[in-house]
Amino acid sequence: MGRRSYEVMLRHGARTYPGLHSYVFSRTLRAKDYPEVTILADDGIATVAALRLDTGKDIWLTGGGELFRSLLEADLVDTVELGICPILLGQGIPLLPAGARAVRLALTELRGAAGALLAGGFDAGAFGGSLAAIAKA
Repeated sequence: MGRRSYEVMLRHGARTYPGLHSYVFSRTLRAKDYPEVTILADDGIATVAALRLDTGKDIWLTGGGELFRSLLEADLVDTVELGICPILLGQGIPLLPAGARAVRLALTELRGAAGALLAGGFDAGAFGGSLAAIAKA
């Protein structure tokens, strides 16, 4: 996750996700202040590419729009899961920051939870990558 997402967790009293090894990408947080997570200031693309080579479960990115954009552009995102809460805000933080390339997603799963939340799973590689690559094909 990115630093800002981690700071939101901290404000809500959580320091990590139980049962998961948590990595926080930050150039400002000091590792010694947060021993329960791994603070990474280095290149997120190289770090995630290396983690994907390890055996184990999936890598789950929460928050971190800038980090998500860079991983998506490096073709390191296999699936995208979106939770949609039916609240009209009128403003807010975009899922991806400006400048992100367009990527076609194939819906693989759709489920409702708690009577209000809608969650969808999407395959990020189903159409061979970006819309630009698809248009050339």
